[in-house]
Amino acid sequence: MKTQLKISYEEIISLENLFTAWQEFLPGKKKKQDVQEFGVWLTDNILQLHDDLANFSYVHGSYKAFNISDPKPRNIHKATVRDRVLHHAIYRKLYPFFEKVFIADSYSCQIGKGTHKALSRFKKFYQQASKNNRRTVWVLKCDIRKFFASIDHKILLKILASYIPDENILWLLGQVIKSFHFGADNKGLPLGNLTSQLFCNVYMNKFDQFVKHRLKVKYYVRYADDFVFLSYSRDALLTLVPKIATFLDERLKLSLHPDKIFIKTLASGVDFLGWVNFPHHRVMRNVTKKRMFRGLKKRPKNPTLQSYLGLISHGNTFKLKQEVLNWYGLWIGDGI
Repeated sequence: MKTQLKISYEEIISLENLFTAWQEFLPGKKKKQDVQEFGVWLTDNILQLHDDLANFSYVHGSYKAFNISDPKPRNIHKATVRDRVLHHAIYRKLYPFFEKVFIADSYSCQIGKGTHKALSRFKKFYQQASKNNRRTVWVLKCDIRKFFASIDHKILLKILASYIPDENILWLLGQVIKSFHFGADNKGLPLGNLTSQLFCNVYMNKFDQFVKHRLKVKYYVRYADDFVFLSYSRDALLTLVPKIATFLDERLKLSLHPDKIFIKTLASGVDFLGWVNFPHHRVMRNVTKKRMFRGLKKRPKNPTLQSYLGLISHGNTFKLKQEVLNWYGLWIGDGI
């Protein structure tokens, strides 16, 4: 029997949790007009939200859509402040439970993880599979087509129900999940919701468990909808493709992006999470580099510089670092 969530609905909607969620939601948003308006009548707004949740009269509000390029165009949907505070209240109670359910090699949107940890794990797996570079290692890299837009609401709710016995919590999660969809189908999660990050990992955990326990794959790393498999056998990786494609289609209604499936040796360079990875080093891919310089031009302040210097420190980027510093009129020899 699966481990069951022991948190109650009352704990999620409690005034204490809602006020704490507000405090966690607030950093970096204090100057936003909608946040300030909500904060003026904070106690009244939180009490009203609590009453609506307690009476099961809560209805999720609409979304405001806008586009970003990061690096490819993305459509972001932002919920109201009231709803986003609730998202934080849900997340802070559910995440600690699901964090223990996820496999160790799932790295997106989790505390203490991220792209750099994923890349370090990728490197460690290469060293193990290659027996410290004594044999060739092949990498199968895949990407899911229109990932966020393809998440099926019914399947997601069924997965959540397998872990959550409280029908009231499931009702609440249903309100959030069903508040958004792409087209006529009951599919899709908004990129702007904090809860979407958690729900995506819960959804893909079905695939992670299949990979680890049914396919028995040892060297596997996933970050959101990007994932890689490593093996010294190219044929072994080839046999995985139809199996994972079938599972994704039949169990999760997802499909592999046909143009983003490849098998190649690490020695030839594997593009994964913004870096081209080689056996002993990694270099920033050109698209990421161009995006970084666009960011520097838009925000030419020292914190931005330090942020990007931190980013490029994770690869073989001495020349790139010098280029960045020169752009600021600085030199590495100046002690930066």
